[in-house]
Amino acid sequence: QVQLLESGGGLVQPGGSLRLSCVASGSIFSINAMGWYRQAPGNERELVAFVISGGTTNYADSVKGRFTISRDNAKNTVYLQMNSLKPEDTAVYYCNANVRATTAWRRRDYWGQGTQVTVSS
Repeated sequence: QVQLLESGGGLVQPGGSLRLSCVASGSIFSINAMGWYRQAPGNERELVAFVISGGTTNYADSVKGRFTISRDNAKNTVYLQMNSLKPEDTAVYYCNANVRATTAWRRRDYWGQGTQVTVSS
């Protein structure tokens, strides 16, 4: 089995910063893409950013220039540095990883349990 564990959410004022972390553990053979999604109340889950194993990144237009995704392949960890936070960034943030487990022939997506980010004064 593969588990993703997120940390770093919380309450922050508009204009502030937070850093999310997500560690993948378990029976991991290899990880392709790792990324972050978010879901606000009443909305569908949306992609925030992802990074593939070679380092290429992609961001939602709404976070470009404010958020930075990075990855430590040796630690199976992905980070999301969030700066200049806005109230509309308030959501539950979910970590996602496309993993080939040691017990599987194919890759599949795994999800973390989510961490709440609230931007409010």
